[in-house]
Amino acid sequence: MSAKHPIIAVTGSSGAGTTSVKRTFDWIFRREHINAVVVEGDSFHRYDRHEMKIKMAEAAAAGNQHFSHFGPENNLFDDLEGLFRSYGRDGRGRFRRYLHNDKEAERFGRPAGTFTDWEEIPDGTDLLFYEGLHGAVVTPEINVARHVDLAIGVVPIINLEWIQKLHRDRETRGYSTEAVVDTILRRMPDYVNYICPQFSHTHINFQRVPTVDTSNPFTARYIPAADESFVVIRFANPKGIDFPYLLSMIHDSWMSRANTIVVPGGKMELAMQMILTPFIWRLMERRKRASEGC
Repeated sequence: MSAKHPIIAVTGSSGAGTTSVKRTFDWIFRREHINAVVVEGDSFHRYDRHEMKIKMAEAAAAGNQHFSHFGPENNLFDDLEGLFRSYGRDGRGRFRRYLHNDKEAERFGRPAGTFTDWEEIPDGTDLLFYEGLHGAVVTPEINVARHVDLAIGVVPIINLEWIQKLHRDRETRGYSTEAVVDTILRRMPDYVNYICPQFSHTHINFQRVPTVDTSNPFTARYIPAADESFVVIRFANPKGIDFPYLLSMIHDSWMSRANTIVVPGGKMELAMQMILTPFIWRLMERRKRASEGC
């Protein structure tokens, strides 16, 4: 962790909804005039889209049916921890971008599904913001979580996560239901070993829980709407959290445990704004004091 060069990481599995949390942070950064360097977790995959297809076919031929983007063999965990360590030390580091689609690729003159060249983080950034799969990952060899000043987990209950992934991959990527199910099954060991444990290292977890039947996510015709769910918000350290104020400002919310508040799903972004803004204020104030003390 670093006072002068803070790091915020939003972590969650594919289809969990981390992008919506990133949108909330984008609003806060604009409003507070914070110059954040944004790093996407996909850019630390080891292989590009074409290479991954080849490696996956090779793994399947060798009898490995659990080769996935979730595990360490397909990600540059050392480089990710190195970036966080370097940024926390002096605000510098090396990153790249993954080009998800043709629109992004056109900007850089490269094919979709590939990476840009590595580049140095520019001078003068206020903080590093990471959004992706492994923002708080810990293995016997690396510990990304220890470098993060504010780690946020986005963790819908598993059936809802699968519904969101099924709909996203079918509608925006053209995958069949069978192909998405195969992906879910292939990723399961790495999901259990490398994704889930992160949520014990986060400072705040947002977990959306639907109030409609999601018993069979593979036949669900619609993603449950925000108003058809609640959001369970857990704080690893509730000290300093003004729960009475949050309860008074977010109608129909309640506390289920001493460190947990439950809010209506339709008020998730309001809750995020109210909860996350003071955290960012504190990080920026700490940064200011540390910089003035140089």
